[in-house]
Amino acid sequence: MDYVVVGRDDDENREDELAHDGWIYRRTSYNTRGGVHYGSDGQPSADQSKAFRKNYAGIGYTYDSERNAFVPPKPFNSWVLDEQTCLWKAPVDMPEDAGTGEPPKRYQWDEDTTSWKKVEMEAQDGN
Repeated sequence: MDYVVVGRDDDENREDELAHDGWIYRRTSYNTRGGVHYGSDGQPSADQSKAFRKNYAGIGYTYDSERNAFVPPKPFNSWVLDEQTCLWKAPVDMPEDAGTGEPPKRYQWDEDTTSWKKVEMEAQDGN
């Protein structure tokens, strides 16, 4: 079984070191997604050396030693792993108009048809 533990930046010298208890430490960053480190402003950081192991190690993620990356759980059987980002990708791109309009158009994945289906929003009255 694998565990994720919180460490400190000064623990970085322990990375990949086999500890007396048999644990192997793998460094990760809260701000890394898809192999890109993001700053507090949500924009890619100028210093990409802070991007560790493609993704932050979250609950349910696995460590892939061949890719040296943390990989999230696969959301649907039809989705494939993007080797560059180590994130799962639908076999069909989401429609380009997603997030546009008023209210914004929303889509969700339909595994039965392996396609994106528009989510119909109910009109809300002002009450």
